[in-house]
Amino acid sequence: MAEFLTTRELADLLRIGERKAYDLAASGEVPHVRAMGKLLFPRAEVLAWLNASRAGPRVAEPPLPPILAGSHDPLLDWALRESGAGLATYYDGSFDGLTRLKERKAQAAALHIREADGFNTASLRDALGEAPVVLIEIARRQRGLLLAPGVSGITGLADLRGRRVAMRQSSAASQHLFLAELENLGITPADLAPDPACARTEEDLAMLLQSGKAEAGFGLGALASPHGLGFLPTHEERFDLAIWRRAAFDPPMTRLMSFLRGPAFATRATEMGGYDLSGLGTVHHNGASG
Repeated sequence: MAEFLTTRELADLLRIGERKAYDLAASGEVPHVRAMGKLLFPRAEVLAWLNASRAGPRVAEPPLPPILAGSHDPLLDWALRESGAGLATYYDGSFDGLTRLKERKAQAAALHIREADGFNTASLRDALGEAPVVLIEIARRQRGLLLAPGVSGITGLADLRGRRVAMRQSSAASQHLFLAELENLGITPADLAPDPACARTEEDLAMLLQSGKAEAGFGLGALASPHGLGFLPTHEERFDLAIWRRAAFDPPMTRLMSFLRGPAFATRATEMGGYDLSGLGTVHHNGASG
């Protein structure tokens, strides 16, 4: 979804005539900007304005299922077990996590979507507007090429033509980034020899390489040592949790967040390698409506 609405799109959203939309802007009732003589309406601010205008009783929303969706991360997965948070997981990539969060099929989603000006924030706003969701940084992670034991002749992404490559599903943010980087090098999926099995988690990708079914894959540096793999770092990414605010104060999420801020989590991150926790707990977005 576009960040700004046209007058016609605002009228469609509000189910009013386009003339009435112009009148709302002229009277200053609706958030708007003028750029190069064109009238535009910030989508997120319009949604917040609508929520602020709500009247009458508010119907209680059904409880959110105690599920953490989105991207798989081995350090977070360990923390979920050790903390006893009681959250189930459904790992099928950042984009699937956003969908499940929007549909209220999960309390939280783990995200690492690279954007033009950072990570995750614009994608979260596009999906949920100014819904009461908070985006909290967990870690910065190293990502790059994981290499199967004994593989040689690969020093970077440009060397992947004709090589057996482990691929992720289309809902994984890492797959989007991987394909974009290959495209920048003039490489298409047809130039690769992908393994037929789809690695649906970071751990699955590492295991495909460890077994020799693929020579290389775009994965996390933290999994190189445990699986005896080579690693060529290419990117640093921000790994966040997007959490419905009404679930953020329930026992499962408070137990998890408390554990993440404790010494055991920091020690484990150091042991695994490939993580920077200096920004842990930083709020990068806090939806205005609720």
